[in-house]
Amino acid sequence: MDLSSIRSAYRRYARYYDRVFGPVFAPGRKLTMQYLNERPGRRILEVGVGTGISLPDYRPDVTVVGVDVSPDMLDIARRRVAEHGLEFVEGLYEMDAEALELEDDSFDVVVAMYVASVVPNPDRFITEVQRVCRPGGEIFIVNHFASEHRLLRKFEQTLKPLSKLLGFRPDMELSALPERPDFHRIGVYPTNLFGYWKLVHYRNASADGDEASSATAS
Repeated sequence: MDLSSIRSAYRRYARYYDRVFGPVFAPGRKLTMQYLNERPGRRILEVGVGTGISLPDYRPDVTVVGVDVSPDMLDIARRRVAEHGLEFVEGLYEMDAEALELEDDSFDVVVAMYVASVVPNPDRFITEVQRVCRPGGEIFIVNHFASEHRLLRKFEQTLKPLSKLLGFRPDMELSALPERPDFHRIGVYPTNLFGYWKLVHYRNASADGDEASSATAS
């Protein structure tokens, strides 16, 4: 995976992304928005905002910044913001998730839906979302991870050579997302009936440097 192939893939997807992928990814978005809308007044970064399909679902008393590597997808997102009058959207920017041009500790929450298997280097991606999330803040990652079912896993592996064409890695393992002393995985939740997509919930380092207590669910 590289930025050029990612941009090319999403240039092809942009016009029909919402019609084709919108319904498929809807359960994951719905579950994630329940967490994002728990409290008012938070500043939220959505990495991989794409066409902005999730933006109308935010509560209006938060502030949202969206970034994406695809200018074609962002054009659609900007039209959506204008059409829906989403004044809480602070801005939508073309940006690499592995090199966010954003200040340290500048968001209460960071969310990345269907991005982890797209970025070339998940470690760098995690480092960046952790950097811009304030100490004690929350990070939510929604993604497909390699199936534990033998036949499905084999099928995913056969698709691996097509990663550049597809625009994502179909065989990404959950273990590819790092766990660090100051970055705690506090929950893994299935977002659809068969658990094919999952919501992974993290807590960033607490403000005083202590480790946040956590228990991993699956």
